[in-house]
Amino acid sequence: MPHTVRILDGGMSRELTRLGARLVQPEWSALALIESPEIVRQVHVEFIDAGADAITTNSYALVPFHIGEERFASDGAALIELSGRLAREAADASKVRNIMVCGSLPPLFGSYEPENFDAARAPEYLSVLVGNLAPNVDVWLGETLSLIAEAEAVKTAVADTGKPLWVAFTLKDDVAALSQAPVLRSGETVADAVAWAAQSGIEALLFNCSRPEIMEAAIAQAAAVFEQKGVGIEIGVYANAFEQETASEKANEGLSGMRAELEGEGYIGFARSWVAAGATLVGGCCGIGASQIRRLAEDLKA
Repeated sequence: MPHTVRILDGGMSRELTRLGARLVQPEWSALALIESPEIVRQVHVEFIDAGADAITTNSYALVPFHIGEERFASDGAALIELSGRLAREAADASKVRNIMVCGSLPPLFGSYEPENFDAARAPEYLSVLVGNLAPNVDVWLGETLSLIAEAEAVKTAVADTGKPLWVAFTLKDDVAALSQAPVLRSGETVADAVAWAAQSGIEALLFNCSRPEIMEAAIAQAAAVFEQKGVGIEIGVYANAFEQETASEKANEGLSGMRAELEGEGYIGFARSWVAAGATLVGGCCGIGASQIRRLAEDLKA
């Protein structure tokens, strides 16, 4: 294999429910931190045991959009700190290898909803996330971001922490998008996102929470630009396994049906193509569980 691949973890929500946690809207995966934090820790442990080199804090739903303004003000800081501590405890308990903890900095105003991004309110919410995750994370992960302005807000929020930043954009993945040059859900081109990344100082550019078919073209585009510019930015991908394109639905509205063909070798085949195109960080998003992460680790690190 031409370059070393690091394995990321997979989707949190389905694994939480598999182990007995209750997930309902609007809190979604945040509810597990409130009711059953031991299950959150166990999900992290299972991803590590499966071969993940990096795990992500369960802070995706710890924003007012999910837990409400009142609860965010009263309990947000403590829940965010707990999400970081549970991931840190699981990582530090590993006796096999060093595990990186990624601090999830999610869309603040709804997944796949770039039109709702509020640049004036974002710093306040991000400061709570960053301040309470910082003691327990190794790297920041701005994930499922739909527009470049979201990434810029995350970059500003973590600038003084001294920790590296990874940015993961989600891509349009409807049928029409699969036959066109890849674009973010905002309609901004991947070319523009890659150009932003090349001068941003981030350590890694990733693409996540979209159908696996759309990812290879985005990776190849990023790899070509980074090589041309001589920048050492890693490229990563963690796709979802949703049955249908996500253009008309919202993330975290419920447990969507999963594509059976992505079990076993299906997802692995896509992952091999991503690595061939230049990805060195590979994992899974919604619907990709610990069993698939184990297959990824066994295949890509063989």
